[in-house]
Amino acid sequence: MARKIALVVNPTSGRGLGARVAPVVRQRLEAGGLTVDLYETTCAEDVGRISAEVVASGADGVALVGGDGTLHLGAQVLAKSGMPFGVIPAGTGNDFARGIGVPLKDPVAAADLIVAGRTRDIDLGVAAGEYITTVVAGGFDSLVNKRANAMTWPKGNARYTVATLAELRTFSPLSYVVTVDGERTETDAMLVAVGTGPTYGGGLQICSGAVIDDGLLDVTIIKPVSRLTLLQMFPKLSKGTHLGHPAVHTLRGREIRLESPTVTAYGDGEVLGPLPLDITIAPGALTVYS
Repeated sequence: MARKIALVVNPTSGRGLGARVAPVVRQRLEAGGLTVDLYETTCAEDVGRISAEVVASGADGVALVGGDGTLHLGAQVLAKSGMPFGVIPAGTGNDFARGIGVPLKDPVAAADLIVAGRTRDIDLGVAAGEYITTVVAGGFDSLVNKRANAMTWPKGNARYTVATLAELRTFSPLSYVVTVDGERTETDAMLVAVGTGPTYGGGLQICSGAVIDDGLLDVTIIKPVSRLTLLQMFPKLSKGTHLGHPAVHTLRGREIRLESPTVTAYGDGEVLGPLPLDITIAPGALTVYS
């Protein structure tokens, strides 16, 4: 019997890219011998509801067309369900797809991974009662995230650049307590990021070297630097070469606690709430086509 795949589409992802990509993906899946059931979301709440319907439907897998926000919502239901999860990138950042090796600008190639049917189990973070597929941001980066989410211009990753420049004008270092597997560190920092995978913000390798199936969370702390130095550091984030900077410190562990009196944390680009925040690892929680 042909495998049955639920194709869940957020048509508004990437300013309509989701709607444009969906027919191409469906055609490729069907050409590969799969039976496809199409679901379209009309609001954020639909993603979780539809994902739950798919799990109950007896489908062999799900393909989700959307960005990191859509995938975050889908992961809340699909985690630990055992149902394979295919990603068709159609958002602004697409960091989850980048982290698991899915082609970002070729929906046919992304669909081919689902047709091939090879799966693996990857880790998820857990924070504020939610599964996190990429990175928890806390500090300068979370302020950038907040500003970028509110912007309608420019499009794509350029929003993060503009938001970064805007936040730099007034940002000052923050005081943190970072506890990793019981080891407590008090420090001032520009930001503290915790990831299962390496990137956020559309490819910034803040947790460069993070492995998504090693059972560990990677912590990156950027100690106080001048605004000019922080600005100069951002191009290095795209390559992961910031890790050689003396102000950058990294840690790894299974249980992380972040404390700071004025910081709101973001996970997968979504608001998690004010610190303090406990972040743990759920090893092998999500099965993906990859």
